[in-house]
Amino acid sequence: MTPARISVLTICGIDELPEHGPRAVTHVLSLLDPSWPELTGFQGYGTHRRTTLRFHDVIDPGPGLTLPTQDHVSEILNFSSELAAETGSDAARHLLVHCHMGISRSSAAMVSLLARIDPNEPEDRLFECVRQIRPQAWPNSLMIGFADDILGREGRLVAALRRHYGIQLRQRPEFVGWMRRLARDRELEMAE
Repeated sequence: MTPARISVLTICGIDELPEHGPRAVTHVLSLLDPSWPELTGFQGYGTHRRTTLRFHDVIDPGPGLTLPTQDHVSEILNFSSELAAETGSDAARHLLVHCHMGISRSSAAMVSLLARIDPNEPEDRLFECVRQIRPQAWPNSLMIGFADDILGREGRLVAALRRHYGIQLRQRPEFVGWMRRLARDRELEMAE
């Protein structure tokens, strides 16, 4: 699944950014921790449009943490609307979404972007697409919940996320220990 007017979809982490410079990236969505310094990984990139949002990859409040909010997800969805609305060019577009590791915030953002760009695409297919792009994807459940609400998916995105978590845990059982260390037990419990 590659939406109309977008020829390449990429999800990655910060350390992988330099390797994508030669790939003609046209649009970048950066999801960073609030205190993370400005990135230098885009030096090899040509002209591209970049939006940066800053919040932590968490699902519960804690001291010094900035939770993802409905406003953050709205900004992500606005980014997709602007991308889909761009006209006047038949040039190929390459959308790159990254966070620190390319696993949670970025995969949640990509699901949300795809759901906005193609509102008729079945929810399970959106997660399948993200697994094809980034096999280790573990989307942030808080972000997916906000996207579900904003897009009027009536719980279908969250239900598909549960199935996605189940698939990931069957394919990658090591995620259990990892998610527990990250205080993401609630997401483990969501898995079907």
